[in-house]
Amino acid sequence: MSHKLKILPEYFQPIQEGYKTFEVRKKDRDYRENDYIIFHEWSPEDGYTGRRAYRVITYILDNPEYCKKGYVILGLGY
Repeated sequence: MSHKLKILPEYFQPIQEGYKTFEVRKKDRDYRENDYIIFHEWSPEDGYTGRRAYRVITYILDNPEYCKKGYVILGLGY
């Protein structure tokens, strides 16, 4: 399954460059390991920029001891 998500430029760039290997997201989708995420860079001033980053979910941390209620931490890979 693929998830299309918008992301602000300050978070997009580190993912694009490969040194941000996680993402904190609302648990509003049925995220699963090995699902794909297509990050679409988006800014409030300009809207979608046309830049995209493709990643695979390698790990999901969904533990109330470590995650705010209603959120998950997604491990990202290529």
